Amino acid sequence: MMGYYILIGAIALVSWLVSSRLKSKFKHYSKVHLQNGMSGAEIAEKMLADHGIRDVKVISTPGMLTDHYNPKNKTVNLSEGVYSQRNAAAAAVAAHECGHAVQHAQAYEWLTMRSKLVPVVSVTSGMSTWVVFGGLGTGCRCWCRFRLLGGRCRFDYDGNGDAF
Repeated sequence: MMGYYILIGAIALVSWLVSSRLKSKFKHYSKVHLQNGMSGAEIAEKMLADHGIRDVKVISTPGMLTDHYNPKNKTVNLSEGVYSQRNAAAAAVAAHECGHAVQHAQAYEWLTMRSKLVPVVSVTSGMSTWVVFGGLGTGCRCWCRFRLLGGRCRFDYDGNGDAF
């Protein structure tokens, strides 16, 4: 049981470190202005045009760092800040997302696999919190019953989902 807590804690710590580092880098490079003065949207449109991709639209989407390429409706969705800002961070994010559009246009097989996994990951990531807390609750309940029943803990179910 303790190993479970350590694993969950380690995963949460690594996730937090990655997220903090990404936000820190984005904030730093948001202060670096571009010599060409182009916005993230203009850079995305130029990159698409340079690769002969004319059927992908660049649109603004609400939020911060919510940028993504949607291969189903062929849109590069840039967050409000990336769409309109004229700095190195906006340029990098816009170029990254357009890179996915280029991969899609070239039928890059790893992007195809990624696109097929998105619905599965979306569902499982939404469920993961509940699964973790459910597992913790079941483990704690069993431990408490183990202590209260003098060392006896059974996983018998009465059909209603309740352990006794």
